Amino acid sequence: MKKLTLVRHAKSSWKYPNLDDLDRPLNSRGRRDAPMMGKRLAKDKALPDLIISSPAKRAWKTAKIIAREVGCEKAKIVENTAIYEAEVSALVQIIQKIDDKHNNVMIFGHNPGFNSLSHYLTGYEVDNIPTCGIFVIEFAVNSWQEVSQGKGKFISFDYPKKEQL
Repeated sequence: MKKLTLVRHAKSSWKYPNLDDLDRPLNSRGRRDAPMMGKRLAKDKALPDLIISSPAKRAWKTAKIIAREVGCEKAKIVENTAIYEAEVSALVQIIQKIDDKHNNVMIFGHNPGFNSLSHYLTGYEVDNIPTCGIFVIEFAVNSWQEVSQGKGKFISFDYPKKEQL
């Protein structure tokens, strides 16, 4: 069994329009939402074996904040430049290359890729994975290489403005 958690980066700042897109930081809402969502994941005991993040500053910072909240060591966070602006096929390739010793993996990245990927893997349709949204998928496979279209089981979808019970 493999578990994949897709996390879209928290809300980023557009305060500096001349800043390269990769360098956009989190805004105040993003800095508030990331720890909150990390606490929700910690409550569900969502401790990943590995975190893979886009190199974009907003994604990397979101990954670090959530890792801290769930108790994941910084050493388990790796950057993958291919996540930035990736389409479904590229994201699937990244997933299929994950070392099989990791059973619970979080990937931090961007839309529209994550929206499309979540539907591709599970058939479950969401209109939009909002900033700091979390989409959890399980795969009844022994190897990440077996991950493909429709093989995932939708487990949960959470986001900052979703009402908690």
